[in-house]
Amino acid sequence: MSSKSANSQRSPLARARGYGSANEGVHTFLAERVSAVALIPLTLWFVFSVAQLPLGSYNALQHWVASPSVAVMLVLFIASLFYHSSLGVKVVIEDYVASEGIKLAALLLVKFAHAVLAAAGIFAVLKIALGN
Repeated sequence: MSSKSANSQRSPLARARGYGSANEGVHTFLAERVSAVALIPLTLWFVFSVAQLPLGSYNALQHWVASPSVAVMLVLFIASLFYHSSLGVKVVIEDYVASEGIKLAALLLVKFAHAVLAAAGIFAVLKIALGN
């Protein structure tokens, strides 16, 4: 399909704004890609940092999280992880749930669950980093 025939199926306003049928344009697509790219170094840092900790030592883990640089990195990791996950689940629900009522309920539930879990993770990191 040529780009001319694809553009002819869109309204003039949609062509001018660059929006697709969902009127969101490429925002979600770009947000997913940016968050995925941000997660690459954060995940590598997390995996290699945790791998260096002594196995089964709660005190070592607590001391590690209490470090300011580690706490900042963990907060960034948790926020990016849940943001990326929320975007991915949102796209799946929008693509595969047919009923508008169920879709709306599922989107609200998923957004709420991701926000609560991200807040709980960030709160746990900050509680350890700033002292009990």
